[in-house]
Amino acid sequence: MIETQYQQRITELESLLAEKDAKIAFLEEQFRLAQQKQFGASSEGHPGQGELFNEVEAEVEQLDVEPVQETIGYTRNKPKRKPLPKDLPREVVVIDIADEDKVCACCNGELHQIGEDKSEKLEFIPAKVKVIETVRPKYACRACEKDGTQNQIKQAPVPASIIPKGYATPSLLSQIITSKYQYGLPLYRQESLFKQYGIELSRKTMADWMIKSQLALQILYERLREILLQQSVIQADETTLKVIGEAKTTSYMWLYCSGTDSPNDSSTPNIVLYDYQNSRRGQCAVDFLAGYSGYLQVDGYQGYAQTQATLVACMAHARRKFVEAETAQPKGKTGKANWALNQIQKLYRIETKIKGKTAQEKYRIRQADALPLLMQFKGWLDKSATEVPPKTALGKALAYSLNQWSKLIRYIEDGNLTIDNNRAERAIKPFVIGRKNWLFSNTANGANASATLYSIIETAKSNGLVPFDYLNHLLNEIPSLKPDDTIEHLLPWNCAKR
Repeated sequence: MIETQYQQRITELESLLAEKDAKIAFLEEQFRLAQQKQFGASSEGHPGQGELFNEVEAEVEQLDVEPVQETIGYTRNKPKRKPLPKDLPREVVVIDIADEDKVCACCNGELHQIGEDKSEKLEFIPAKVKVIETVRPKYACRACEKDGTQNQIKQAPVPASIIPKGYATPSLLSQIITSKYQYGLPLYRQESLFKQYGIELSRKTMADWMIKSQLALQILYERLREILLQQSVIQADETTLKVIGEAKTTSYMWLYCSGTDSPNDSSTPNIVLYDYQNSRRGQCAVDFLAGYSGYLQVDGYQGYAQTQATLVACMAHARRKFVEAETAQPKGKTGKANWALNQIQKLYRIETKIKGKTAQEKYRIRQADALPLLMQFKGWLDKSATEVPPKTALGKALAYSLNQWSKLIRYIEDGNLTIDNNRAERAIKPFVIGRKNWLFSNTANGANASATLYSIIETAKSNGLVPFDYLNHLLNEIPSLKPDDTIEHLLPWNCAKR
């Protein structure tokens, strides 16, 4: 009887000890993750404002210099910088010795030129601001004036303009738009820059110009959206945004894109569209996609399941969970997370191998090479999920991959699909980086203007256009459009062919 009680007590204590060991291991894991988040380097991170102050020191060791060999009695490496663009204007400055010095110091014979040394330096000319004064002469008939009959005055019409009664030209608007949305320069900083030229241009005025520019460019945005919804594959993502004038604390900027980050030979157009919404409800995606039934590649957010699209998951998100699990492991130890990361790496090597191939070739190679690896991965996930506590970082990584599995492997069904959603994540990064500078929008109108203007700039960049030039072209052309005119010639891939 006593032995039985002792045995029960031992069993209880062993169970309690195992529970405490598991809790300690969990807390240690959380501590390691917190340390990594607070102090560790992130391969996906961008420098914040703090790092900008030592940018020179950080970059000086990474100068883009290629060594070349120079022979001076012996061979040595001599730094060679990349040449400056040939199409830049050039001013030649000749630094010669005086005529009286062009004689030989030994025999007083005349010296002749045997060669020359050339070097290039880059001169920066600050922006020039000028006023364009438009004069429209008026004409009347003197004979009609004398006869007292009705005298019709003739005058050339006012040139079409985005802001008819304002003094903003397309080039000025393009400069302000790209400064804020491409380079993250808030309007209050631009206000101080214009003051350097003696121009009082308030941020309120510039904000009003941005909204009027957005209204003019909305016709192009809507046409790009029509084309986007015709594609077989769309990628999407979303990020937070604070809007002061909204009742909700946090709003969202949604992103939808197709194609790639830069021009290529694919027939899929490169489009990047932002959509401002005051919530993260799945209905936001439903409304934007308007019945779209193709492939929609997204992260694990369940809101996208409300759409009619066929969802494709992101392998990079699955990998990220296992990276966290690897970080949570005791230092110097390897475990299941490492096996998962190695397996995912094999899948990415296949994607590197098929880059640039046709959709049919990608499908064939994935079926032959990627499918067996995926099946092996699935078997390992099922087995490991029964062995790992679900609340640990590894347990969460396993659960995420298993929950998303049918969507994770869907990319092998169609060669037009990609293994991850990184295209959308890269497309939304410029907004995230810009947000660090201007922090919030004051009103929903301002947020909508930001969505349209970011869309035009990022779509231009993905098609190899200079955003300033493209915006300048659009803001010159759009005011002159007639109601029945098409805007196909203003699409970025058509402008690229001009």
